[in-house]
Amino acid sequence: MKTRKLSRKRRRATIVTAAAASVVAGAALLPNWSAGAASVADPAVDASTKATFQRLADAVFTDRTDALVDNGKSEQGKSKASRFSGDVRLSSTQTRDENSALSQLRGRKSRLASLGEKYSSADTTVSLDRTRVKGRHATVAVTETTTLTYKKVRGNEPKTTGFQAHHELTFKADREGDWQLTDVRDTDDGVAVNQVASPQVAKPAAKADDGPPEAVRSAITTPAPAKAKNLTATGYDYKAMVAYAAKYWNKYNSAYPDFNGHGAGGDCTNFVSQSLKAGGWKHVPGYTNDFHKWFGNADIQSDSFVGVNEFSWFALSSKRVTSLANVYQMDVGDVLQMDFNKDGEKDHSMIVTYRSPQGVPYVTYHSTNTYNRSVASIIASYPTAAYYAYRT
Repeated sequence: MKTRKLSRKRRRATIVTAAAASVVAGAALLPNWSAGAASVADPAVDASTKATFQRLADAVFTDRTDALVDNGKSEQGKSKASRFSGDVRLSSTQTRDENSALSQLRGRKSRLASLGEKYSSADTTVSLDRTRVKGRHATVAVTETTTLTYKKVRGNEPKTTGFQAHHELTFKADREGDWQLTDVRDTDDGVAVNQVASPQVAKPAAKADDGPPEAVRSAITTPAPAKAKNLTATGYDYKAMVAYAAKYWNKYNSAYPDFNGHGAGGDCTNFVSQSLKAGGWKHVPGYTNDFHKWFGNADIQSDSFVGVNEFSWFALSSKRVTSLANVYQMDVGDVLQMDFNKDGEKDHSMIVTYRSPQGVPYVTYHSTNTYNRSVASIIASYPTAAYYAYRT
């Protein structure tokens, strides 16, 4: 996932057609697809076609989610997407891509099971946001809403985890005018439970020139050494942090800007900062590009309020956080950051909203909007990433 990273200065088909002369008045112009070969006119995309686009998208993401479910339906027969044929269907290339995606997700399910977690069921729905058609190309934007039910392996997991993700699907019409799905692209600056593409990672940014503190990498082994959290010693209201995250995980507080998908990175650190502020973190006003400062509202935000690396620098230098040796030591209100490709630049921020009595933290985050996802699931999805856990 590409999250927002800011510098000292605030880093924030065409189809070629050849018109043949019409043989009778009012006849449609036909595109010349190959030498001597004619094709039907550009197919129309009516309400029925759009509905089929939506159903196929729903089938694709339902298959991906189901691949994570214990004894999922996709293991017992053909996938839902593969059953589409005729006017709207998967292309042969996309069929191979989806088969590969399902294989990767089943591997993720196995890794997750080895960490003591399973899903008993899932529900995925897809809504169609917009459809753009140009000749024989259709671009379809959709929103996926998925809920996974935790299988009671330990007996104290949350009931469910859920997320909302946005995708762009590309359809191309063949010579007969049938639409084939040729590409699926995630448009969030984030990572979903059933996402298979590697997160986008921003180029390493130049560090501030006054020596920001370095965070200590956290181990991901379990069981972790005990590190109990005193929930009353700091004066912060950790329940308020959790309540804020629960309220705004799948929507955006209008009192702050929304950075998800705006090209400058994601909204993850902005969301974490808002949650911490709700629990009692106070503003430290000053210049926006001074990482020793921390503030944010609808009109202006410090780099440390919205930038993943700058947040780490502020939180450590201000001593509002300390580094944890192991991610499984985290408790409610603590913060987890990730460096997907281990280039030294952190890419994603999350806040802990639940900790099971068995010692498994669950995180909530924006980009992709996700609620109560276990740290085990994060590690199973990104086993080679670098992790940084902070006690708040």
